[in-house]
Amino acid sequence: MKRALAEFLGTFFLIFVGTGAIVINQVSGGAIGHPGIALVFGMVVLAMIHTFGDVSGAHLNPAVTIGFATARRFPWSDVPLFIISQLAGAFAASGLLRFLFPSPGNLGATLPSGSVSQSFVLEVILTTFLMLVILSVSTGSKEKGITAGITIGAVVGLEAMVAGPICGASMNPARSLAPAIVSGHFEHLWLYPAATILGALVAVPLCFGVREAGCCGGKCNSSS
Repeated sequence: MKRALAEFLGTFFLIFVGTGAIVINQVSGGAIGHPGIALVFGMVVLAMIHTFGDVSGAHLNPAVTIGFATARRFPWSDVPLFIISQLAGAFAASGLLRFLFPSPGNLGATLPSGSVSQSFVLEVILTTFLMLVILSVSTGSKEKGITAGITIGAVVGLEAMVAGPICGASMNPARSLAPAIVSGHFEHLWLYPAATILGALVAVPLCFGVREAGCCGGKCNSSS
C-alpha cells in the first residue's frame, strides 16, 4: 500500500504541475510558453523519481508499468494496483485543476493538431524512446537515483519540446485520459492509451536486442 500511495502521489503531482502549467499558460496569455511547459514536465518527473523512486519505482505511468512487467522486471499481479493508483492520482489532479480554474478549457488534455495517424505514430515513437531509456537506466523495476532522474526527466522534457505542439507528447495514458475526461473532451480518447502502451511494448524487444542477456532485467545496471 505504501507503493500504491507513492504512485498515487507521484502521478498526482506530475499531472497537477505539468498540465497545470498548460492551464496557467492559457489563462495568463502565454506567460510560461511552450519551452517552459516542456521544462516543467521534465523537472517534475525528475523530482518525483528522486522523491518516490526508492518506494515504488516512480512509474507514474500505466504504459511504463506494463513495459516493466513485459520485460519481466515487475510482477503482473501488481500491475492492476499500480495502474489504478496512477489513474486515481491523475483524475484527482485534473479534478482539482477544474475546481481552481472552472472556466471552459481542456485542462491540458492532449489533442492532435494534425491528423490522427500522425499523432498516433509520433506517440508510439516517443513512448518507445522513453521506455527504452527507462529500461536502460533503471534498476530492476525502479526508476531511482541521480542518473535515472536526470536522464528520464531530460527525455520527457526533450520529447515535450519537440512533439508537444503536434501530438501533445503524452507518453502516458493517465496524463491524457484524466484531463480529457474531466474537461469533457472525449474525442480521440483511444489514441493516447493505445499508442503509448504499444510504444512501451515495442521498447522491450528493442532493449533485449541491443543489450547483453540479462541487462534488460536490471542485472547489468549499477545506478542506484
